[in-house]
Amino acid sequence: MRYILALDQGTTSSRAIAFDERGQVAALAQREFAQHFPQPGWVEHDADEIWATQLAVARECMQKLAAEQTGQARTAPQIEAIGITNQRETTVLWERATGRPVAHAIVWQDRRTTARCEQLRAQGKAGLIQRKTGLVLDAYFSATKLEWLLDQVPGARARAEAGDLAFGTVDSWLIYKLTGGRVHATDASNAARTLLMDIHRLAWDDELLRLFNIPRAVLPAIVPSSGVLGETAPGLLGDAPIPIAGVAGDQQAATFGQACFAPGMAKNTYGTGCFMLMNTGTRAVRSRNRLLATVGWQGPATLGARRTAYCLEGSVFMAGATVQWLRDGLQMIEKASDIEALAASVPDTGDVFLVPAFTGLGAPDWDGRARGTLVGLTRGSTRAHIARAALEAIALQSADLFGAMVRDAGIQLTELRVDGGASRNDLLMQLQADLLGVPVVRPRVTETTALGAAYLAGLATGVWSGGGDIAVQWAVDRRFEPQLSEPARRQRVARWREAVARARGWAREDA
Repeated sequence: MRYILALDQGTTSSRAIAFDERGQVAALAQREFAQHFPQPGWVEHDADEIWATQLAVARECMQKLAAEQTGQARTAPQIEAIGITNQRETTVLWERATGRPVAHAIVWQDRRTTARCEQLRAQGKAGLIQRKTGLVLDAYFSATKLEWLLDQVPGARARAEAGDLAFGTVDSWLIYKLTGGRVHATDASNAARTLLMDIHRLAWDDELLRLFNIPRAVLPAIVPSSGVLGETAPGLLGDAPIPIAGVAGDQQAATFGQACFAPGMAKNTYGTGCFMLMNTGTRAVRSRNRLLATVGWQGPATLGARRTAYCLEGSVFMAGATVQWLRDGLQMIEKASDIEALAASVPDTGDVFLVPAFTGLGAPDWDGRARGTLVGLTRGSTRAHIARAALEAIALQSADLFGAMVRDAGIQLTELRVDGGASRNDLLMQLQADLLGVPVVRPRVTETTALGAAYLAGLATGVWSGGGDIAVQWAVDRRFEPQLSEPARRQRVARWREAVARARGWAREDA
């Protein structure tokens, strides 16, 4: 049996999963790492800790796989390749010579450059940026984070211009460390999230580099999402080097893992944030509803002539992180999984709405100054009502994305494929179906982010021969049918939009 090792580097934990040729999980390891909040609206990670935890779980996963195979085979398990998937937009800047970060990584959730984005918007640059990158001008993306580091870290800009520093999103950082500093690269799906790449030419754009004052010398090479780009340093993960053959940002990888290969197919991932992507084929669709056009993946040739696939995307900043806030901030639950039973203990929210705009609002509002808001409380409100409102908030934010996507694409989607940790919450999935008005379909393998990275690596190394091999492995675990009437659904969504207006209105008063 051949295996692919998927490295799934997320916002709150590093994971490693070994998949077999059937696309089934053979071994898994996971470790959380620290979140740093030095100022309100700032979110940082220690890039060295990211690397340490990712290397540790990779080794642990390989050890588990070897232990499980003991007595079943005469030879050690064969790792054909490594696939990498990662939290996107998070910005790392490090020394090329030593591999040491010059500062903490600035996380995708970080809002410190909101004012810079507003400045550029006032200068009329938003249209140019959207035309070239498919993105909205927002602090969510990497360019203003990198610009901030170059300006604020002493000596960083001069060192970057001299070629002494390297920038990358987390995939680049892991590739650099895995290869012992020999490869500085990123794939097209991650490069598309920086505000620095022209997604139509699949290349770094000089006009955008000048706009954000980014020296070209600091940038990684852009490589296909599927294809051997390097190999692990000797002795890092066993005696023999392992090819690194697949790379994709976490949401694009999940779309690939869900086998959404045809235009019009869509998935939603429920993780720290919530991310909905729809395949739009070979053309980047410019959104009229403040969604993002982005590269889904580039290659492989085994998917036919359509080597580059584009997607429409909507992003919710706070999904699973909202449940973490209930657990850690309010201490309403002991563990995240407790929320389902607590929320199910009441039939509805009692007209309580939670707008979890703790780090602003993503699509379709894109309001970096909005703040978390809890409305509709009465003396009869309990923690169960708030817990249910938190789950509804995840589903309602996703419903906003779904509606915008349908309007942009001109396609009435007939189902939504789901994955991610929170997709295992049956109550949340039922609420999602009710608030969308279409079925929600959960696959048997919900580790689709890591699976997508594995598929990309396996296609490049001959483990799978094409998209058909992958599509037949996708199987349904459960289908959630809508149970809410259409008038009730519309009323609930309208009340939600009133609550969102309160969250945005508070921000205006506080500005």
